[in-house]
Amino acid sequence: MTQASYGAGDPTLRVATVNTAAGVDRRTWEVSAEALGEAVAGLGVDVLAIQEVDYLLPRTGAVDQAAVVADACAGTGPPWRHRFAAAVHGTPGDPRTFHSAAFTSRDEPSYGVALLTRWEVTEWRELRLPPGRARLPVPLPPGSSRRVLWAPDEQRIALAGVLTTPMGRMSVICTHLSFSPPRAVQQLRRLVVWSAALPRPLLLLGDLNLPGGIPGRLTGWRPLVRAATYPASRPRLQLDHALADGDVRVASARVVRIAGSDHRAPVLDLLLGR
Repeated sequence: MTQASYGAGDPTLRVATVNTAAGVDRRTWEVSAEALGEAVAGLGVDVLAIQEVDYLLPRTGAVDQAAVVADACAGTGPPWRHRFAAAVHGTPGDPRTFHSAAFTSRDEPSYGVALLTRWEVTEWRELRLPPGRARLPVPLPPGSSRRVLWAPDEQRIALAGVLTTPMGRMSVICTHLSFSPPRAVQQLRRLVVWSAALPRPLLLLGDLNLPGGIPGRLTGWRPLVRAATYPASRPRLQLDHALADGDVRVASARVVRIAGSDHRAPVLDLLLGR
């Protein structure tokens, strides 16, 4: 467990949320889940929320990216718990290649989010959130027949884990909301209602695709970090958030660049109420 200077001997919980861009380095367009895992492992976190994660998709080498990152975080220590939750089966972007996931299959190539932690997880829950109708221009790698792909919105998913930590029980939710702001607002409101049954304190981590203080005002939960995270090269907007409901205090907070992701990652040292 990590330590930070908050009070004498106070143990802290280090958490981070990373939009991984499916392990694609946007500077070189090379794919490496191993490089992503090494970069994340260097953060020394206890709990990690990752978005835009591939599971057995051919475009990224047909690997379980969440498992690769979990192994890197564990290093030579005990295995980490991790869970991938599929938002869609198939490769997102082209409506001919993907469809909404009704459940997470162990065999079907998918795309979604994941939670990873060094601690025991006593319960997992998933919430599927319908897509909007908007389309997003996505830059394609050099050499592609087109410069931009107009990608339709896809189903989103929230993944919650109830953790048993040295400081007590807590809930953590990872999600990646729609790039359409009106749809993201609807999804966030639905997530808040769904989360009411989860134990507190609760953390919401993820790329919410809503800027600044909007997520805090919509949820009534406390923002734990305020810093621009997108785009990674010259951040102008905060799209990546950490919110708390319950007795959580911040010892330190920062945003960092992770591998070739186009988002910066919030990294926080937290204290839970006792």
